[in-house]
Amino acid sequence: MNTLPLRSRRGRAALAALLAVAVGFTAAGCTGTDANATGSTSAGSEALSIAYLPKLLGNPYFDNASKGAKEATTALGGTFTEVGPAVAAADAQVSYINTLAQQQVGGVVLSASDPSALGQALTTAREAGTKVVTFDSDVEPQYRDMFVGPATDESISKAMVDQLVAQIGDSGDIAILGASANAANQNAWIGGMNTYIASNFPNLKVVDTFYGNDDDQMSFDKTAASLQKNPNLKGIIASTNVGLAAAARYISQSSFKGKVALTGLGTPNATKAFIQDGTVKSFVLFSPADMGYLASYAIDALRKGTITGTEGDKFSAGRLGDYTVGANGVVYVGAPIIFDASNIDQYDF
Repeated sequence: MNTLPLRSRRGRAALAALLAVAVGFTAAGCTGTDANATGSTSAGSEALSIAYLPKLLGNPYFDNASKGAKEATTALGGTFTEVGPAVAAADAQVSYINTLAQQQVGGVVLSASDPSALGQALTTAREAGTKVVTFDSDVEPQYRDMFVGPATDESISKAMVDQLVAQIGDSGDIAILGASANAANQNAWIGGMNTYIASNFPNLKVVDTFYGNDDDQMSFDKTAASLQKNPNLKGIIASTNVGLAAAARYISQSSFKGKVALTGLGTPNATKAFIQDGTVKSFVLFSPADMGYLASYAIDALRKGTITGTEGDKFSAGRLGDYTVGANGVVYVGAPIIFDASNIDQYDF
């Protein structure tokens, strides 16, 4: 209980508010941009305040996750802020984490660009009372309270490989296009694909693995380079929505169209045109909005003390229903979705 005299408490509250404003101006001067800010609240107060920090702003996948996080925060009566860099880089995220810690935001929904480089900043934020729930791409468990995954890594890896095998058969040379070599989810999915292929399709050979850093032009150029370097490629799996759209754009206007199959992870709106022109037959994803939504509810439950992020903890997540926390503080939204010409028009993100 706060035993300070009323005047003293008011003085400290005013000082805290002024400091938060000053820190907000500092954040605006950081590399990157600040979007959709609707306010923040001290982590020490009862009101819920959640900050959403993706790998980068302006990415349709992360924009959709933001909508879900904001939807849940609003439903919970909290305030929502979205901040983030213009490029996917761990050092760019660190400055935002530090600022949010200084602002004592109640919780951060984070997709991490690196599993360990954010560790010190996240530790400082948590020591200040901020709950950290990662989604999409995790950090090392000691640096966060929980991780919200779209589906198990194994199920996502298997689904991507199965979509390619359905098109090209179980033999031949293939390549994998990833986002960042340091991203935990990319390493998990690509590692899972290699393991699944080795165990089930020994005649399917991964002859090239390359990374586009979630940059459209880089992914486009590296797809072109891989196809030129490996003329016998029968297919490419892009484990990134930016990479899938960029690779499809290259293949659709090249002599490889109709000869090289392409699948992976994508968003419906970015991939629809390539489904329609036949460059992509099918691809895999999950609901980014549901991940953001579940992460916000997890933060609320952590703040209230309903859960601690320990295996076996149970909590409710609004329209998504009830969840049980798994090992290492992980909870999964559900199974991956397969998109093709039969259902892609049903989705808008």
